[in-house]
Amino acid sequence: MAKGDIVKNVVTYVVGQIVDDPSQVQVSIIEQGPDEVLAEVRTGPGDMGRVIGRRGRTARSIRTVAQAAADEEGITASVEFED
Repeated sequence: MAKGDIVKNVVTYVVGQIVDDPSQVQVSIIEQGPDEVLAEVRTGPGDMGRVIGRRGRTARSIRTVAQAAADEEGITASVEFED
C-alpha cells in the first residue's frame, strides 16, 4: 500500500457523500516529506461550496477526518480544496 492511500480513500468517500456528482470528485495525494502528505481535492462545477460549507466548517471537519486516517498510517495529512 502506498503512503496516503487510507487518507485518499477516506477523503474521496466523505467528499463523494457531500457533492451532487460524486463521479467528478478527484483526490490526489502528494508526498510533502517523509511522514507528510497533502490531499488535493477537486470537484465538479458548483460542488466546491458544498464541500467547504458555511464558514469552512465542512472543510475543517474533512481535514480532521483526514488527519485521523493519517494517524492510522503514522503520518500527518493536510487537505487543500482546489477549484
